[in-house]
Amino acid sequence: MRGRRGLRATAAATALLCAATLAGCSAGGPDLVAPAPRPRPTPVWNAAPASVAAVGDSITRAFDACSVLADCPEVSWATGTDSTVNSLALRLLGPAGVAGKSWNLARSGARMAELPEQMAAAAAQGPELVTVMMGANDACRDRPEQMTPVEEFRASFTAALGRLRAGAPKAQVYVSSVPDLHRLWETGRVSPTGRQVWRLGICGAMLADAEDLSPAAEKRRSRVRERVVAYNGVLREVCAKDARCRYDGGAVFGFAFEGRQLSPWDFFHPSKDGQARLAEIAYRQVTRK
Repeated sequence: MRGRRGLRATAAATALLCAATLAGCSAGGPDLVAPAPRPRPTPVWNAAPASVAAVGDSITRAFDACSVLADCPEVSWATGTDSTVNSLALRLLGPAGVAGKSWNLARSGARMAELPEQMAAAAAQGPELVTVMMGANDACRDRPEQMTPVEEFRASFTAALGRLRAGAPKAQVYVSSVPDLHRLWETGRVSPTGRQVWRLGICGAMLADAEDLSPAAEKRRSRVRERVVAYNGVLREVCAKDARCRYDGGAVFGFAFEGRQLSPWDFFHPSKDGQARLAEIAYRQVTRK
């Protein structure tokens, strides 16, 4: 009897000791050796990159933001030096860093087919971060029939990331969604000046006959918006396959540009205030842990 009571007491003590040490126990008794701490994995995304290259189209070149029919890269949301815009690069690098560690390689009028070439140029600079805002011109054609097919858009974007990885395998990529062109139409069409300027041929597939609310006109605009939504789906899907790529989750597409955030010359491109809003969105996305 005493032997059995002794065994039970020993087993109880062993169980208590196991619980206290939080260590595994073998059948023969407690394992008093604590497990070695596992090293924390290094995060793939660096929220404080030390250099920035920007690729894209007229929005990144800040076309019509300072004067009519002219680029104004100093107020670009991505790499501008203007303190009132407070670009992404200015926030990340400071004034001195923007001068020597940022590059604006975008081109006004560019479409997605040009992005592989721009990405190769960006890779040559060895940046830690590349910003991408491309696709509006693929939808902004004279007629909906001229819009870039979705699969061509996908092939070009996939090739562009491949070109970047070939030259700068560790560069991070921030991908902006394509703006909602239908919302831009809704905002600008209330301006008589805007409607007059749009008659010159800006983004005809969406903006032509801005006051026409007939079923045919609404169908035309819906086709353009659906294509933009499809483009953004491509950006999200392709980016998700790259561990160092971050899509904005539709933040730019969902942003409601107001009248003061559109260029006073074309009522389409972002004004300085609009560029500042894009910079805010980008900074939140890039620095998100």
